[in-house]
Amino acid sequence: MDSNNNVPVKGVTNVDINKEMREAYLQYSMSVIVGRALPDVRDGLKPVHRRVLFAQHELSNTHDKPYKKSARVVGDVIGKYHPHGDNAAYDTMVRMAQDFSLRYPLIDGQGNFGSIDGDSAAASRYTEVRMTRLAEELLADIEKETVAHGPNYDDSLEIPLVLPSKFPNLLVNGSSGIAVGMATNIPPHNLGEVCDGAIHLINNPECSIDELIERIPGPDFPTAGLIAGRAGILQAYKKGRGIITLKARTEIETKKDHEEIIVTELPYQVNKAKLIESIADLVKEKTVEGISDIRDESSREGMRVVIILKRGENASVVLNRLFKFTQLQVSFGIIMLAIDKSNQPVTFDLKSMLEAFVDHRRDVVTKRCIYELKKAQERAHILEGLKKALDNIDAVIATIKASKEANQAREALMDKFQFSERQAVAILEMRLQRLTGLEIQKIIDELDEIMKQVNWLKFVLADVKEIYKIIVGELEDIKKKYADKRRSEITGDMDDLEDEDLIADEPMVVTITNTGYIKRINTEEYRVQKRGGKGLKGMETREEDYVTDLFTASTKTQLLVFTDKGKVYWCKVHKLPLGNRTSKGKAIANVVQLAAGEKVKAILPVNEFSENKYVVMLTEKGIIKKTSLDAFANPRQAGIIALTTDLEDQLVAAKISDGQSDIFIATKEGMSIRFNEDDVRGMGRSARGVKGITLAKDDIVVGMQVIEKDTKDTLLMVTSKGYGKRSEVIEYRVQSRGGVGIITQKTTDKVGNVVGTLKVNAAQELILSTDQGQVIRMKISDISVLGRNTQGVRLINLDEKQEFVSGLAVVDDEDKAGEEIH
Repeated sequence: MDSNNNVPVKGVTNVDINKEMREAYLQYSMSVIVGRALPDVRDGLKPVHRRVLFAQHELSNTHDKPYKKSARVVGDVIGKYHPHGDNAAYDTMVRMAQDFSLRYPLIDGQGNFGSIDGDSAAASRYTEVRMTRLAEELLADIEKETVAHGPNYDDSLEIPLVLPSKFPNLLVNGSSGIAVGMATNIPPHNLGEVCDGAIHLINNPECSIDELIERIPGPDFPTAGLIAGRAGILQAYKKGRGIITLKARTEIETKKDHEEIIVTELPYQVNKAKLIESIADLVKEKTVEGISDIRDESSREGMRVVIILKRGENASVVLNRLFKFTQLQVSFGIIMLAIDKSNQPVTFDLKSMLEAFVDHRRDVVTKRCIYELKKAQERAHILEGLKKALDNIDAVIATIKASKEANQAREALMDKFQFSERQAVAILEMRLQRLTGLEIQKIIDELDEIMKQVNWLKFVLADVKEIYKIIVGELEDIKKKYADKRRSEITGDMDDLEDEDLIADEPMVVTITNTGYIKRINTEEYRVQKRGGKGLKGMETREEDYVTDLFTASTKTQLLVFTDKGKVYWCKVHKLPLGNRTSKGKAIANVVQLAAGEKVKAILPVNEFSENKYVVMLTEKGIIKKTSLDAFANPRQAGIIALTTDLEDQLVAAKISDGQSDIFIATKEGMSIRFNEDDVRGMGRSARGVKGITLAKDDIVVGMQVIEKDTKDTLLMVTSKGYGKRSEVIEYRVQSRGGVGIITQKTTDKVGNVVGTLKVNAAQELILSTDQGQVIRMKISDISVLGRNTQGVRLINLDEKQEFVSGLAVVDDEDKAGEEIH
């Protein structure tokens, strides 16, 4: 009786159920991982695939022999090597024969092997198979003791534990599988590119993953299609995991009264029939509108799905919604997990996966050379005996004739001529026709050739570099025989399913009011007027609301939105509400998630986040800071800190510069300073900055401009009473940062204080806006060029209660961006 008062029973062992379950499940999981679900990194095959190919090899079911019934092969697989159901083995064979499942099929199938529409293959008794030529390269030299073998499920036969594999099949054809607690999903690749990558690795063992990516730019799927972006590819190749976006290849055809979307290639593993059905359901549910009919016109010539649109529908808009709601666009999660040579699951990066293959091939080629050397030496030994016997043929024949039986003759030859037993047997088995002069010469020539082979094999085995030369030569031969052109095209990155190619590239005027309403307006809404006119009626504003900012940008431009608190937010122009001159717009809080109490102070249009450009920021107290533009490249919905400000200070301006320009600062009381941008060192996003200008007691900064070298622009000053002037840049000498500066504008009760500065040229036009929404557009050339210390000319007629608050130079050339007055 044990401590738990259990009476022992003969033949029964008491165990801890928790411990037993843990150990049993661990054994089961390892069996699934190694024996069923995950491929071997060396040959890229799971056990069932390996057994299917080996069974065909044993049946001599090669590409140059007649097809054999699939049922015959399946029978051999499950009867000899794979103790599972016949459906499992046949389904494996079917997939290996489908050119839409494998980039390079390993089985040549005859009959119905299914379709991309999800049709099932015919029964195994109806279809026939044989290996493809490429599959035979996986098994080449298997009879030369190149790979380890192990017993089959009943210990009656020996089966290979891995195939010799002349090419990196795991990358070439990919693999997918779900094990216990882990999964693999390796995409297929182009054979020629993978061979180039492996060759480069062999020739440059210390090469970087980036160098390999130059030769293997990304997956290459059998169904072609588009791969959107490289970020997921790079992550997968460097970390072993990544997500890529696959898109169908589509074309838009214009008919007489409507447009049609033509689908010619689908993402990998997308069922065409189900895709068409899902599109029809979306049309029925009115999730996607504008489609009148769908036709599948696919044939042997290729895929062709025609989506017919209703009259007047925009094909680009409909296509964009189809990408969003259907499998015309899918995500492919790459997990580069495989079994390594020690039978352990490992996540590989691109380089380590190729290294594993190269190491395997080195072992295979080394073992093959050892095998061939052994066979060559054995043959040379026999030939040397035959040659010696022919040189002493009369004595040899006499010795044989004097012997009563074969065993006695063998012993006599070994004693009298010092032949080995194998040589003596070969001599006794030699046919009399070998005694002719021609046959004797053949033996001598064969021996010479064999000795050359022996010496070469010894040379190869003595230097691993020669082994690698052989591997490179074999890879080059594989590429020459089987490589084809890339099918999948790698395109630019996606932007959350918002295909900006569908958006017209148009210049827009963007306005923001004091209470935070924003909108975009087509620039054609404003007709050009003469200087001094009354202007057009602009935005409808409440009495307490007025326009505080107005600028231009393309619909595709990324906007960096800077607030008075020193934070920056992101927004695309095409996402802003489209209005007209008199519409109010939309609350900016519904477009950009501003924090409580924040006000927008600057908006910068950016088309590319370059590390060679900078964002220059200026506060009301004259503090300036410069930060690399690429520091703002990663959008965050909640915004990020761009500048740390004091409690009594706030951001008033932000500009983009090239790092080699001058900075011009203007103040409310008409002072200004110009200094070289090099006086401000680059800083991180959260830094405070340095002093840009020393201000008088009640003075504040109102604007800033970046002045490029050798510019021909002029500096425009605008006052609160609607006066303005242009002055030559050369009138402002370059000073040291932090000084009090010089006068730039006379400020009086008549003209008011300076409210903004703008860098302009005569080819531009100017839009002005008052705090009550009055707007005027005029030519810059109509504004006089005057000296610094002058009051300027009237730009806009204002009522007594009106003040000028904002202005903008609108460039005639639509490809150039405008600049705002702050």
